[in-house]
Amino acid sequence: MTDMTESDWSELARHLDSKLIAVEPPLQACRIDPRSQACVDDLKRLANPFAIEDDPAAFHTTGWFNAFTSQPSRRVVVPESAAEVAEAVRLCAERDIPLVVKGTGHDYLGRSSDPDALMIWTHHLRDVTVHDDFSLTGAPPGEPGVPAISVGAGVRWLEAYQALPSDRYVQGGGCTSVGVSGFTLGGGFGSFSRRFGTAAGNLLEAEVVTASGQVVVANTISHPELFWALRGGGFGLGVITRLTMRTHEPPPTLGAVAGTVRASNPDAYRALIRRLVDVFPALCSASWGEQIRFREDDSIELALMTTAIGRDEANAVWESFLSWVDSHPDEYESNAFVAVTSFESFWRAERWDAFMPERIRHDDRASAPADRFWWASDQGEVSQYIHTYQSRWLPARLCHEDPERVADALFEATRHWHVSLHFNKALFGASPEAIARDRATAINPAVFEAAALVMSASIEQNVFPGIPGYEPDLDRAARRAAEVTAAMAPIRTVASGSGSYVNETDYFEGDWQHAFWGANYERLQEAKQQYDPTNLFRVHHAVEAS
Repeated sequence: MTDMTESDWSELARHLDSKLIAVEPPLQACRIDPRSQACVDDLKRLANPFAIEDDPAAFHTTGWFNAFTSQPSRRVVVPESAAEVAEAVRLCAERDIPLVVKGTGHDYLGRSSDPDALMIWTHHLRDVTVHDDFSLTGAPPGEPGVPAISVGAGVRWLEAYQALPSDRYVQGGGCTSVGVSGFTLGGGFGSFSRRFGTAAGNLLEAEVVTASGQVVVANTISHPELFWALRGGGFGLGVITRLTMRTHEPPPTLGAVAGTVRASNPDAYRALIRRLVDVFPALCSASWGEQIRFREDDSIELALMTTAIGRDEANAVWESFLSWVDSHPDEYESNAFVAVTSFESFWRAERWDAFMPERIRHDDRASAPADRFWWASDQGEVSQYIHTYQSRWLPARLCHEDPERVADALFEATRHWHVSLHFNKALFGASPEAIARDRATAINPAVFEAAALVMSASIEQNVFPGIPGYEPDLDRAARRAAEVTAAMAPIRTVASGSGSYVNETDYFEGDWQHAFWGANYERLQEAKQQYDPTNLFRVHHAVEAS
């Protein structure tokens, strides 16, 4: 690894045709005077996810307890083409300079943060093209194409959704400011993945810069093994510069099952969880997604979504459970409800401004498009410091064969901390088309046998290591990390060997190779050996060449 001097950086800048810039960490004003108006203004800016993404030095996650503090590279390459990315990669390889890649900075594990590396910031690769009839690069003449969308590596999912006509949908992330590229590399589960599959499964081809500095197009025809690895194989295989995704006809309806059910005592709560587990098998279908949250205050929060079913069908799934709750008024309070509406305009701010303005936040900067927004429920992930974040897939067979055991594990977990079940981040019972596409990817095969992804986490928001007056509370972080670990212990026991989702997982995940990719890890290593044998692209818990 080369220790770069200012002279070295100046020479590198000449090679990169002035695409190399120097950056400073954010909140410099707060380091000088935490009470200054400039500090207040900077803190306000970092409460806006899109403002964070416009700053190469800023990250959505400010650090992780006992793991890392997010720090930007001192020098950043700002490419506007794949050729410029390739030049930066070649120079890093030739000069033994470590490098990191940053798109939106949404990564929880700090994989785009390294002050001693050269950062390739793909934010300005923002071209979007909608295709009525896309054919793979290298496909024989006359082979039929499919509707698709091509996006640069700096494009966020909101921009992809809004670029499409109303009769097309691309399967991506629920969080509007998440970047298409990093999301897809990790697999990419969105709200409607049981119907349409993961982003990885919907990837048609990728333009990628390899460790040799070549710009290649990877698909099922050209570089098929690299293409397989990029789809869910995680980071460290190359620098994505453009992705082309399959698009779909959107579902006609969008529904929600929402509200809170609160038990009067722990025994009643245990019984409530047991009754709810009986609903889980019905949620393992193409029509269902999103979350049920189990809280330590003896309450359950329903935050589920449906697609392509009517109110009667949605009610049929929940009628027995909700009727049972209502029949025990001394033990339970409930405000849960079922609603169904049109899917159209789901990603348009004006829809939410008209009917439920409290559900969204606007990017209120003068330069921002009027239609740019994020969900109010995602505000807690902006400028977050993570105490811990853990996940496990819950095998569907347990919900059928041993619901008592599942209920007991969930109840025991809530004696320590809250846990949530994400039914859209598992594929047992998903549509056959989605399953077929995703079985051709590198994602952990455990997902095809899972009913849901169980997650538990603790964070502090708007805290920044090294900033006086805004430091994380490390004693609190230690306590919370221990509580989450205790909560996940019964989940890990009941879901032993099931694995974890690489985009939302523990920094300290043990046996991460198996946890993230299962039996696919060896094949991923072979692809890494072929395309990056010297491990130029090296990040935390990514596939390494042997």
